[in-house]
Amino acid sequence: MNKEMDINVKSGWMMLVIDILLLIGVAGCVIGLIVTAKHGRIPTSTGILLIGGGIVLLISFILVSSGFFTLQPNEGRVLILFGDYRGTARKDGFHWANPFMTKQKISLRTRNFNGEKLKVNDKRGNPIEIAAVVVWHIEDTAQAFFDVDNYEEYVEVQSESAVRHLANCYAYDHGEEHETTLRSGVEEVSHALRDELQQRLTKAGVRVEEARLTHLAYAPEIANAMLRRQQAEAIIDARKKIVHGAVSMVKMALHDLSDQNVVELDDERKSAMVSNLLVVLCGEAEAQPVINTGTLYS
Repeated sequence: MNKEMDINVKSGWMMLVIDILLLIGVAGCVIGLIVTAKHGRIPTSTGILLIGGGIVLLISFILVSSGFFTLQPNEGRVLILFGDYRGTARKDGFHWANPFMTKQKISLRTRNFNGEKLKVNDKRGNPIEIAAVVVWHIEDTAQAFFDVDNYEEYVEVQSESAVRHLANCYAYDHGEEHETTLRSGVEEVSHALRDELQQRLTKAGVRVEEARLTHLAYAPEIANAMLRRQQAEAIIDARKKIVHGAVSMVKMALHDLSDQNVVELDDERKSAMVSNLLVVLCGEAEAQPVINTGTLYS
């Protein structure tokens, strides 16, 4: 595993002055050669000196010029000399480095990977559709460049694999008591996805900042059946609350009637009252009162 190293690069402005001086030197050699030629035949030694010096200065100028590079904020350059990694420059500005070095630009900015909808099975085997967004940035440039073939493609493939594994570890909904599901445990599921992605992407020098589900639904072939199931369960839960409340109200009514001596009720009359009250409180249609002018025994 490679590790990122810092490298000290020279100021581009200082080397620019040197580069300009080299260019002036080249121009001086050319001018000297022309001026000397106008005054007669150029001595062999002087001509060779001017031509050789001009060539050397020109080559130096070209080499120095090829060493300049700029860096914007949150941008880096991986410097490689004849296949040997020498370090990464991260400081923004105008810089100069050995012209024989290969300077590979790499972005250190935060990026988003918005994954496509995946059709997978949840923990209970139900087919679901799931998608996630991953927020990440390059933390170690050496690992990103040398430990994986293509770090952007690596992030995409590993993100898809992590989302599939996550879906297999949790039920979509209707889990056991106190069980975390994909729908109910959004925060826990997001943390689990982020931790798994970080483990997978550390090899590529990537830091995962955030990972969240952006789409979660049953697959179309079972969506209608699951919707009916959810509706039925919602009706059952509502009925349970209604019955529980009705029983409490009936109990309170009988208790108050007895304590305040409003009416004396035997067991049979209590049963009739309980039946009537439950019909009124639990029925969906509006109840119509019936006035009994007689007794239960006639």
